[in-house]
Amino acid sequence: MGLTARIVNALRRARRSDHPPTGRIVHPRESDSWRSYPADGLTPQRLVSILRAADAGDLTELMALYEQMEEKDPHLFSVASTRRLAITGLPWRIVSATEADADGTFDRASADDAAAYCRDVLRRAETFEDSLQHLALALGRNLAVAELVWSLGDDGLELTDVVPVEFSRLALGEFGDVRVLTDEHPHDGTPLPPYKFIVHRPHASTGVPTQGGLLRVSALAYLGKQFAIKDWLIFAEIFGMPVRIARYDPAATPEEKRELLEMLRHLGSDAAGIFSKAVELEIKQTRVPGDVNPYESLCHYFNRELSKAWLGQTLTTDTARAIANLSAAEVHDRVRRDLRDDDLRKEARTLRRDLLTPLTRLRFGDAVEPPYFHRLVDHPRDPEGLGRALAIAVNDLGLRIPAGWAHAALGVPQADLQEPVLPGRTPSESPPRAD
Repeated sequence: MGLTARIVNALRRARRSDHPPTGRIVHPRESDSWRSYPADGLTPQRLVSILRAADAGDLTELMALYEQMEEKDPHLFSVASTRRLAITGLPWRIVSATEADADGTFDRASADDAAAYCRDVLRRAETFEDSLQHLALALGRNLAVAELVWSLGDDGLELTDVVPVEFSRLALGEFGDVRVLTDEHPHDGTPLPPYKFIVHRPHASTGVPTQGGLLRVSALAYLGKQFAIKDWLIFAEIFGMPVRIARYDPAATPEEKRELLEMLRHLGSDAAGIFSKAVELEIKQTRVPGDVNPYESLCHYFNRELSKAWLGQTLTTDTARAIANLSAAEVHDRVRRDLRDDDLRKEARTLRRDLLTPLTRLRFGDAVEPPYFHRLVDHPRDPEGLGRALAIAVNDLGLRIPAGWAHAALGVPQADLQEPVLPGRTPSESPPRAD
C-alpha cells in the first residue's frame, strides 16, 4: 500500500465519531499563571461559601485554596507528600492481559502485542511521568485531569504525549460532569471528548468530584490550626516577654520619667540599661514554668487529626508525644500499606480505562484486550526466614526455583564466572545447632 493510500485510510479512521481530535484542546494561556489567595484571612463563613461554589460547578477558588493549604501548613504538606510518594515513588510497568488474567478468554497474542505497543508509546511520551505526579494530586483534590495529545500518522492516530491540565482550567457541568475551560468556552467549559482525557477521581464514590478528597476533609482542621497559630503568636508577642517594671522616686521630674520609660523600652531589645540608685527595677515572668500552653495543645491536636485523615495513624508522625510499643508501630505501618494498596488499585483502574484502553482500541480495534498498569511494590521480606523456606522447598520438596529470583529475593547479587566467591559447607557437613 502506498503512502497516499495509507494516509487516506488513516483519515477515514480518524473521522469515526469515537476518535479523539488531534492536537491539544487545553492550550496554555497567560491567565494560567495568575493566582488567587483564598486562604489569606480565611474564615468559617468564607470556607463554606467556597465549598458551596465548588459544589455548584465553580472549582477555581476551591483548587486555589487547596494549593495554599499545603503551602502554608508544613504538617499537612508532609503527610500529603508521604501519601502521594507512596505511589509515585514506585516504578511502573505495563502488564499484558495474558499475564494479569491467565484464565481469560481472549486472543493472547494480540493482547501481548497491545501491551508491547502501549509500553513503547508511554516510554516515548516526554511528560508522562509528570502526568503521573499530577494525577497523584487527586488524592487531596479528588480530581486531576491529563490530556492525551494525538497526532495523525501513517497507521492512524498516534499518542505523542500526555500533558497535565491545570486545575484552574477545570469546571463541573450541571450534572457533575467534568469539563475543561477553553478559549471558546471560558466560563462553562466544554465536555470531554472520548479517548481524549485521563480523569482521576479516587474518592468520588457518589459520582460528584467535589464531595470527597482528603483536602476537603482537612479543611476544617487546617482552619482551626491557623486560628490557633495566629492567637499563639499574639500571645507570645504580648505575654511571652517578661514585663519590666521600674519604680521611680516621687520627686522625679517629667523629663526623668520619660528618660526612664525610654530606657525600659531599650532594655527589651538591648538587655542592658543604666539606672540610678533611686530607681527600683523589677522583671516579672508572665508564665510559670510547667504551665500548659493551650495553643500548642490545639496545634498538636489538629496535626494528629490531619495525620489520621491522610495516613490512617499518628504514630509515624507524632513520635515525640506518642507512647507505643513495637506491635502498635507494626499495626500502624500495616494501615499505611492498606491505604497505599487501595490508592494503587484506583490509579491502575483509571489509567487502564482512560489511557491504555484508548491506545489499544485505536490501534488494534475493540476485540483486543487492553493491558494493565501496575506499580512494582517491594514487599518487606525476612531474609533469614526466606532462606529457611528456600532450603525446605529445594532440599525437601524438590521444587524448581529460579536462581535469579532467589538472588533478588534475598538481596544477594550473582557472582560472575571469574569472580571469587565465599566458600560454603560441604554436603557432608551439618549446620550448627542453635542452643
